[in-house]
Amino acid sequence: MDKAKPFCIAKREVWEAYKRVRANRGAAGIDGQTIAEFEEDLSNNLYRIWNRMSSGSYLPPPVRRVEIPKGDGRTRPLGIPTVSDRIAQMVVKRQLEPKLEPLFHEDSYGYRPGRSAHQALSVARSRCWRSDWVLDLDIKGFFDNIDHELLMRAVRRHTDCKWVLLYIERWLKAPVSMPDGVLLKREKGTPQGAVISPLLANIFLHYAFDRWMQENYPGIRFERYADDVICHCTSERQVRELKQALEARFAACKLELHPQKTKIAYCKDAKRRGDYPEWRFDFLGYTFRPRRAMTRTGKLFVNFAPAVSDQAGKAMRQTMRRWKLHHRSDLELGDIAQWVQPVLRGWVQYYGRFYRSALGAALRTLDHFIVRWAQRKYKRLSGRTMRAWDWLNGLRARQPGLFAHWLVASPVGR
Repeated sequence: MDKAKPFCIAKREVWEAYKRVRANRGAAGIDGQTIAEFEEDLSNNLYRIWNRMSSGSYLPPPVRRVEIPKGDGRTRPLGIPTVSDRIAQMVVKRQLEPKLEPLFHEDSYGYRPGRSAHQALSVARSRCWRSDWVLDLDIKGFFDNIDHELLMRAVRRHTDCKWVLLYIERWLKAPVSMPDGVLLKREKGTPQGAVISPLLANIFLHYAFDRWMQENYPGIRFERYADDVICHCTSERQVRELKQALEARFAACKLELHPQKTKIAYCKDAKRRGDYPEWRFDFLGYTFRPRRAMTRTGKLFVNFAPAVSDQAGKAMRQTMRRWKLHHRSDLELGDIAQWVQPVLRGWVQYYGRFYRSALGAALRTLDHFIVRWAQRKYKRLSGRTMRAWDWLNGLRARQPGLFAHWLVASPVGR
């Protein structure tokens, strides 16, 4: 530790931050430098980050803006910092997160150690069984519209560390480099994709929503995953009152609830037969709605439950089409399986947690592409669709783990 530096930041902290960033991988920032290229001169690059942060001279470079496709055909803007900047942000995150974690609400699940989307979904499912009504909140452009002054006021309540406050303010003000090279100044918001942004989002909503709910509506339970929020109410009157109150609350925090996407839903099932216009909602890539289920004794009934959303299913099918497997007759089947398996496994692990049969239906598209591939690859199957399906089903019976979706999808008929 260099005592001449105005800020006491241990070199070890920069090293630990680098290891976390390396494990998370990520794309290159505005300088085009990848993690592999950063590591070609690792020692000097890490020293440079430590030296500048410790001296107070670290200035974050602009954030590279990219547009990520969403399932509905639109895009979500992400801000990609450079590798060096991600490491610097991780240094601050590691300093601040242990102070904030114990304060966060038990029903806040997003981007927190030891918590997951599946936990939030499981709790939401059980609460939908107990409460008849849901308020599905959509905060319009949340990450792009966070008020800097309110955010810094929240951060200052939990730390007086000068370098932490200094660098958070600099990151909030760092310009955005658009795809055409234009630099945009930022007066509000924190870019999705930045290492520090999820923690800043959580502390903002801790005060804007979590604590406010605890103080004003302690009897209403909710699940929040970053800015995705579900509230459970016992009556139509209560849910409408809550919606009105939250519109005013978010307006006071300089945010807006999306007028079309924020909606009230009735948790309809076999016992709840009320005739209401909205009886479904989406949360974390799953659609909650009435679904057929079976009791332990084999009796069918209607349950209100989550399954992979139509939007997520559409996005998966679009991805599979982009693979164009049926044109890859130059590859062997094992090569194709190895190529697509990591993506399939990720889908199954996330979307297969609840009501797996719905995911299986979404992923059957891949079987159609494999059959078309086989008809191009093998002369004996060319033009013989029924025989190609028999070949596929036989292969599936012999090697059920060859493609991850075969574990959740029932066989396709001829």
